[in-house]
Amino acid sequence: MSKFLKGTVILMLASLITRVLGFVNRIVVARFIGAEGVGLFMMAFPTLLLVITITQFGLPIAISKTVSEAESNGDRQKVKKILVVSLSITLGLSLIFTPALILLAPYLSQTLFTDPRTYYPLVAIAPIIPVVAISSVLRGYFQGRQQMKPPAYSQVIEQVVRITLIAVLTKTFLPYGIEYAAAAAMVASVLGELASLAFLFTYFKRKKTFRVRKQFFSSIHKGKETLRELMEVALPSTGSRMIGSVSLFFEPIVVAHSLALAGVTASMATAQYGSLTGYAMPLLFLPSFITVSLSQSLVPAISEANAGKNYKLIEHRLQQALRICLITGGLSIVILYIYAKPLMQLMYGSESGAMFIMIMAPFLLFYYYQGPLQAVLQALNLARAAMINSLIGAVVKTGVIFVLASQAGFGINGAALGMVVGFVLVTILHFMTILKAVPIMIYIRDYAVVAAVIVISGLWGHYSWLTFLPSEPVSIRLVIGIITTCIVYVFCSVLLRLITKEDMKKIPVIKRFVRP
Repeated sequence: MSKFLKGTVILMLASLITRVLGFVNRIVVARFIGAEGVGLFMMAFPTLLLVITITQFGLPIAISKTVSEAESNGDRQKVKKILVVSLSITLGLSLIFTPALILLAPYLSQTLFTDPRTYYPLVAIAPIIPVVAISSVLRGYFQGRQQMKPPAYSQVIEQVVRITLIAVLTKTFLPYGIEYAAAAAMVASVLGELASLAFLFTYFKRKKTFRVRKQFFSSIHKGKETLRELMEVALPSTGSRMIGSVSLFFEPIVVAHSLALAGVTASMATAQYGSLTGYAMPLLFLPSFITVSLSQSLVPAISEANAGKNYKLIEHRLQQALRICLITGGLSIVILYIYAKPLMQLMYGSESGAMFIMIMAPFLLFYYYQGPLQAVLQALNLARAAMINSLIGAVVKTGVIFVLASQAGFGINGAALGMVVGFVLVTILHFMTILKAVPIMIYIRDYAVVAAVIVISGLWGHYSWLTFLPSEPVSIRLVIGIITTCIVYVFCSVLLRLITKEDMKKIPVIKRFVRP
């Protein structure tokens, strides 16, 4: 197995574990504070993402790319300069924006979000900003060296600490009000991220082969060239992430005001937004742990190939990533669409988010493709093009949300449709941009086969849910239904040669049982 695939598998496993643990977190929070409390949490969360995006300044991807190039040249001194300059920037920005968020919290909660109760989650989450800033630099460093285990372990540690504390804290503060319970959930997130940083810092300190503190300020002074190289990647990358973060920041604002125009009260709008973003979307995006892992591995792998002008390897890596997304994404669409209602009922005790899943699930393959495609653009020094694509998608998405959600006939469903339009458009634009830079084959047969497999396994899943063991509990029927649907999907994929014997040989668990 290549270093690229090995690193991707490590990140996938860790990301799967953290996503599952994150789901447990959300289920616990939902059971304690309900859709309205989750809505308060999710309304405040995009503000945090915006501030973190500004603080990180696009450096994680830039660090990964420049460290990968410096490592391939054996330039340890440059790696040190990259770390010193990056830490200086992120720490400086975090010291500015952490108090700024606290000071602006009253205005944000009362005027923009139209729900004063969001003040407490906003203030509670502010201390996480400098912690995330330092963690992101260390994660970028390890990913640049294609050492995926430290970032993977840190993600698991973060979720374990958070899940350990979140039930205790939310239950303790719930008697004081839903807003205090939502703030307590934010505090658990802060402590989880702090534990993750402690692990990353300890691992880095034990394994590093140079001293960062020695001649720290002289390294900053001599690192002008390093700063320029970082900014060449970071600034366009920041622009792209900034667009996404600003879009997410305005999303709850636009949704709240649009629903108000449609005659929905503020508390009801908060609850509906909580069902969409707190219940449905985490489940929809659960399979994206695969694409996130691929994206993190693609940046250094494509950067290395691009530095050597090896365009054949670039296409090979991208085709590997897209094929994985295609096969796993097809299965995800079937499971989420067919079993939306029982999944919602089993996890949250309510089917309120099921309609959103059924609206968005058929288009999820576009979302799963978006991360790897954007990673390739950044590795090919096309981050500016990715930024423009993201801007177009954000503007169109926000416009569609406002137009549809303000109509009584659509309401909150209009917000879900607007999100779908956004990620479909951005993915198409990313793919067209890559085609201009690197010649890539498009295998039409694979897409036709996936469509056929989705229809066959979907019909089986629908039939099995309606007919198998109708007197058994929902949990048992759901497990049996998902397992049998997965078996049908894999069987059809192998039968139609979407999954080949060569593909299975690359999987470590299966490799021992497949003869050459």
